Amino acid sequence: MPVRPTAALPLLLTTALAATALTACGSGSGSSPDTVKVSFKQSTDNSIKVMDGYLADIKKQFERKYPGKKVELIPIKAPDSEYYTKVQQMLRSPKTAPDLVYEDTFLINSDITSGYLKPLDPYLAKWPDWRQFIDTAKNAARGEDGKTYGVPDGTDTRGLWFDKAIFKKAGLPAAWQPKNWDDVLSAARAIKKKVPGVTPINVYTGKPAGEAATMQTFEMLLYGTGDGTSDPLYDRTSKKWIAGSQGFKDALSFVHTVYRDKLGPDVSTALDPNIQTIVAGDLLPKGKLGIALDGSWLPQAWLKGSGHEWPQWSGELGLAPMPTQHGQAPGKVSMSGGWTWAIPAKAGNPDLAFDFIRTMQTKANAEKWYVANSGIAVRKDVASDPAYATAQPGIRFFTDLVASTHYRPAYPAYPKVSTAIQEAMEGVTTGDMSVDKAASGYDDALKDATDDQVVRK
Repeated sequence: MPVRPTAALPLLLTTALAATALTACGSGSGSSPDTVKVSFKQSTDNSIKVMDGYLADIKKQFERKYPGKKVELIPIKAPDSEYYTKVQQMLRSPKTAPDLVYEDTFLINSDITSGYLKPLDPYLAKWPDWRQFIDTAKNAARGEDGKTYGVPDGTDTRGLWFDKAIFKKAGLPAAWQPKNWDDVLSAARAIKKKVPGVTPINVYTGKPAGEAATMQTFEMLLYGTGDGTSDPLYDRTSKKWIAGSQGFKDALSFVHTVYRDKLGPDVSTALDPNIQTIVAGDLLPKGKLGIALDGSWLPQAWLKGSGHEWPQWSGELGLAPMPTQHGQAPGKVSMSGGWTWAIPAKAGNPDLAFDFIRTMQTKANAEKWYVANSGIAVRKDVASDPAYATAQPGIRFFTDLVASTHYRPAYPAYPKVSTAIQEAMEGVTTGDMSVDKAASGYDDALKDATDDQVVRK
């Protein structure tokens, strides 16, 4: 899944999470030299067991390949922001650190800076399969020191999903391909007027949605402003974060319009921490949502055994790229991220942990994961395999978006920057703030988050 930023949690909750993390790892990774402890993010939707099933199969393969060695799987079931907090609590001590941890690429540089992760270069230099990984995926797991701290297990892209039956009732085309933001909002307004009882459009927003709000909504909008040739969030020349841009305000205005005009879910639903599960498990498969600005991974929620089986989804949903603001070149926009497998600096069995990574990342196992997880391949040998390209409807559409995609500036300050964006979004969603006030609040928060490393454009 996609993935999301560290949210500031109340002290009581943070303490509780720390206690949970300590309990989760028992006596620590060093308790047995023959057991590799693997921590991963478990879906908050009890019906979705894609990761659980995949890792259970890898565990069997690993224990057959390495007689006498054992794998202990440590699932962490929590909304995204809470997952990050739990993981960081675990990584601080050798008593609680697992041997292998599932890390979102947006957070990896923050954890590198904190000294939580082990560089993998000595292992990668002896692993022939590393040459199969595309450079952009490798870069996402590389620290500012030039060392690599994670092995990516895929990437993702984002676009617009739409319900063809709802579109037909609203008088909208079955082959809808919006050319600009106005086209998207116009379609949502048509649905609101002509198809009562459904939500016209969902765009994630606010702190409860975490990085889903920042990346799947705000950055999909922000990176569609301007001329598309420069990063609108971070100036790589001056190495400063950008504040006060018109594009930032325009992106906030889009979110404000959706919720002011009641084109999105009720605000209480939009700010539910489980909103992603609600969208994938209820609104879309039950024909309650017209348009969803969302990610390539959604079909994993509808596979056999998911509890939300929807084999006919590809006939009932359409796909369209998210357009740029005014239709300016390149005409469409996407954001990409992904997750990595990383070895904690305080892991008790790092060598065994990398053996587990190698088992997961054979070509066959990697392809199995990409298909099961509705992920985009980051291994060249898998991406060129016709069996992968035709394994599931939508894979080709979302893989083609890689040519128009952007990656977050995942520097150490990014999680705090992301939280500041969510706070601005939440302000305009609830109506507590005007766009100008929310943008001004973001500027102030940005200065604090980045030690005033800010430039205006």
